[in-house]
Amino acid sequence: MFNALVVEKDDEGKTSASVQQIGEDRLPEGEVTVAVEYSTVNYKDGLCIGPGGGLVRNYPHVPGIDFAGTVEASDDDRYKPGDKVVLTGWRVGEAYWGGYSQKARVKADWLVPLPKGLDTRQAMAVGTAGFTAMLAVQALEDHGMAPGQGEVLVTGAAGGVGSVATAILANLGYEVAGVTGRPETGDYLKGLGATRIVPREEINETVKRPLETETWAGCVDAVGGAMLARVLGQMKYGASVAAVGLAGGAALPATVIPFLLRGVNLLGIDSVMQPYDNRVRAWERIARDLPMDKLEAMVQPATLGDLPQLGRDILKGQVKGRVVVDVNA
Repeated sequence: MFNALVVEKDDEGKTSASVQQIGEDRLPEGEVTVAVEYSTVNYKDGLCIGPGGGLVRNYPHVPGIDFAGTVEASDDDRYKPGDKVVLTGWRVGEAYWGGYSQKARVKADWLVPLPKGLDTRQAMAVGTAGFTAMLAVQALEDHGMAPGQGEVLVTGAAGGVGSVATAILANLGYEVAGVTGRPETGDYLKGLGATRIVPREEINETVKRPLETETWAGCVDAVGGAMLARVLGQMKYGASVAAVGLAGGAALPATVIPFLLRGVNLLGIDSVMQPYDNRVRAWERIARDLPMDKLEAMVQPATLGDLPQLGRDILKGQVKGRVVVDVNA
């Protein structure tokens, strides 16, 4: 028997989450069984834990879209007992049981080896949020962004994706302007390497002009909505925006003018279904380009018992940095 956070739905459609002891026979089918060491908390986790279940289709359910741990048993030649592995994405924690458990069983194709230079705790301080941030930085670089071209904007900078993006970009030599609606996070962001703090209200409204002064050499946008529309009109000629989130809404009240007159690129970043080789490349870059001291400064420790409250908090935008869940504590 082992502990897991189990979400259940009653006859009236109400959901509840609690830590329960379950047996290995209840784990789903898969080639690899992992002794989970750490997980983390993402916005999707909040949706799955919270009222209504969000993305969950079948109950009872174990959420947790990320986990890192040690292979306990494997029917796949790529992994053997004792191997350290990481999982992010593939709808684990949504459609399939996830990492809020001391054990998980998954398809071998969904795993990647823990990269050299990271331990399992650090990997979950990174998690889907940091993995997504690295994919965004790589996409911007692949489209020509380089240090010395001007400031790079990071929206939602104090959140999980924004925190890691800020630290990576600063470490690579970029000038980073971090957007936040929480003034109290200013020192935190400067500690991660941000050179300027942009109050959210300065950039969170749609303007009638489709183009404004060319300001940003690149952007990692975790907000979407009106803020993304505004940012598109402020990009330098030929610059790119990597869109990674929609905390500000899915609608985009923008025009095509920035794309046509300034050659701006809007790059969609998906972390869920990324092919294996892309995942390995991103994790190797994370191990190399994310300063571990900056990563540690983002960490908020937690246990399985803390998850129901943290799920509510992240949906309200009240979680700063990266939560690392020790599932064995």
